[in-house]
Amino acid sequence: MIKQELTYWVTLALIPKMWTKRKNEIYVRCYQHEPQISIVDLFDDSSNWDFVGLNDVEKSQFAEARAQLPNNSFLVEELIAQGYDILPMTHDEYPKILKKNLQYNAPTVIYTKGNKALLQEASIAIVGSRSADTLSLTFTDNIAKKAVSENKVVVSGFAKGVDRQALDSAVGANGKSIIVLPQGIMTFGSGFKQYYKQVAQGNVLVMSTFAPKAPWSVEFAMARNPIIYGMASEIFVAQSDDKGGTWHGVIDGLHKNRPIYVRYPNKNEKNANLQLIQKGASAVDINGQILTLSVEEKKAPEQLQKEKFDLQIIEILNKVDMISAKDIIQRLNIEWKDDKMKRYLNNLQQVEKKKIGTRVYYSLKSKKPQQPQLQLDL
Repeated sequence: MIKQELTYWVTLALIPKMWTKRKNEIYVRCYQHEPQISIVDLFDDSSNWDFVGLNDVEKSQFAEARAQLPNNSFLVEELIAQGYDILPMTHDEYPKILKKNLQYNAPTVIYTKGNKALLQEASIAIVGSRSADTLSLTFTDNIAKKAVSENKVVVSGFAKGVDRQALDSAVGANGKSIIVLPQGIMTFGSGFKQYYKQVAQGNVLVMSTFAPKAPWSVEFAMARNPIIYGMASEIFVAQSDDKGGTWHGVIDGLHKNRPIYVRYPNKNEKNANLQLIQKGASAVDINGQILTLSVEEKKAPEQLQKEKFDLQIIEILNKVDMISAKDIIQRLNIEWKDDKMKRYLNNLQQVEKKKIGTRVYYSLKSKKPQQPQLQLDL
C-alpha cells in the first residue's frame, strides 16, 4: 500500500470523538458504493460524504481531519523510517482473527513492529491480575510453555503479573509472542530495547491500536483488553478479580460464546475465578487440562457455608410447628441478635412467619402450624 493511502487511513483512524465502529461502517459504505469510493476520495471529495451517510457533525469532523493530512503524512514517513508497519483493516496482513472476533469494532488501523506473519498464526491469550499470586504465575508459565509446544503464539498485554509472565515464559521456551500495547507504539522504547533480540529474530511482534505517540493511560489499558481477547482463538485466565479488565473481558467473551478457560481455584483463594466458572467458563487445572466439575464443586465456599447454615435452620423448623427467632438462635448456639435472625429468616423462601398477639413465630411453608389453643377446665 502506497504512503499516500496509508496517510489517509491513519487520518481516518485518528479522528477524535468518533467510535471505531462508526469509522468502519463509513468505510464499508465506501466499499459497497458503485463505483467504489477510495479512502483518498472519501477525504478529498466532500460530495462523497452524503453518499456514505455522514451527518453534519461527522462532516465537520472529516473537514477537521482533512486539515491534518499534511501532519499525518510526516507521521507516516516517520513510522516507516523507524521500521514500523501500518496495517489498515483492508490490508492483506491485517489479522483475520481480529476482524472475525471484533467485526465492526476491529481497529481501523493497527501499528506493528516485528514478524507480521505471527498475526495470522494460531494463538492463545493468557490474562489475569497484575498482582497475581504464585499459583497463578505457575499456571501462566505452564500454559505458555504448552502453547509453545503446540506451535501457538502467546498473546499478552505487557502489564505486570500475568501478562509479563506469559511473555517471558513463551520467549524463554523459544516460542512466539504478540505484545498488545496500552499506548502508542512509538512510546515503547524501553520495551523494544528489552526484547530487541526476539523482535529482530521474528519471535515477538509488538502491536498497538492507539495514536503512535500516545502515552500510556488507564483508559488505553482498558481499551486494549478487547484487542488481546480478539487476537486469540482461546483465552486462558490465571486470576481475576470481580471487576476490572480481566473480569469484563471474560464476561464479554462468554456472551459471545468464546472458548474461555479459567484456572480452578483452591478453597482459600480470594479471587473471582470460581464466579467466572459459574457463569460458563470452562474450569482447568494448573496444567490447563479441562476439569469436569460437579454442581457442588462449582459453588463458592461462602455459598456452601450458607447452604449448610440454611439446612440447620430447616432441620430445626422441621421438628416443631412454630418457633421464635430467639429459640432458633439458642438451638444453633450462635451470637446473633433477634433482629438479625428475623431478617435472615424473612429471606428464606421455605420459611413463613406468623404473628400471634405481639409475638412472631416461624415455620416451614410446607407445614401447617397449629395455633396455641385456649384450654378450658370444665
